[in-house]
Amino acid sequence: MEPEEIAPESDKLDRIVEARMKLKRRFEEAMQNTPSMADDKPLGSGPPNRHGMPQIPKSQTVTKKWPVLDLGHHPNIPLDKWQLAIDGEVEHPIRLKWGDFMALPQTADMSDFHCVTTWSKLDVSWVGVRFSDLAALVMPKETATHVMCYGFDGYSTNLSLEEALKPDVLLVHTVEGQPLPLEHGGPLRMITPQLYAWKGSKWIKRIEFLAGNRLGFWEERGYSNTAYPWRNDRYS
Repeated sequence: MEPEEIAPESDKLDRIVEARMKLKRRFEEAMQNTPSMADDKPLGSGPPNRHGMPQIPKSQTVTKKWPVLDLGHHPNIPLDKWQLAIDGEVEHPIRLKWGDFMALPQTADMSDFHCVTTWSKLDVSWVGVRFSDLAALVMPKETATHVMCYGFDGYSTNLSLEEALKPDVLLVHTVEGQPLPLEHGGPLRMITPQLYAWKGSKWIKRIEFLAGNRLGFWEERGYSNTAYPWRNDRYS
């Protein structure tokens, strides 16, 4: 099942969809050829997920719990002080307040959450804004190839645009019908269902579009630059 848009404002949605489709045409082939969609020898077990990969990547154990893993600091940002900056190699850099963010088209989706520490939480229900819709607002320049995401806790992580623009990559504020808990990155975090979960920044405050790759916090400390679960791609 594909992500479902929730009650968008039609004029705003039309503008975003037009820009989103331009990005889709630009990156579609690269997205389709990523390992989490095109690997013909994926590592894992269980029935196929919606992208044709085994539901449980190699060395993962399914859990009903949601362990808390972070840098040890849980920044509690009041919503009236919260902002998200999107800048770098873009045509229209923006800074969104919470009301601006919530006024964007909202998307509901159910996806799996794979942590590099070998646990997976399946069929998690999310609500948030697609990364691709945020990218459509700022329109990446032709020079843009990657993004760096920054958290209020000092964290950073990098993604290629072909991964970040996939329709199941969301900036989420709601999980299982409830506001995203502070310890899991509330009020807003990114999720990356086709990569290990460290690629989705908690407490996200800035998205920088890059002309080339740059390593984030864990990538600088020996974690994989690419983080493909179905290749057991944990470390560099």
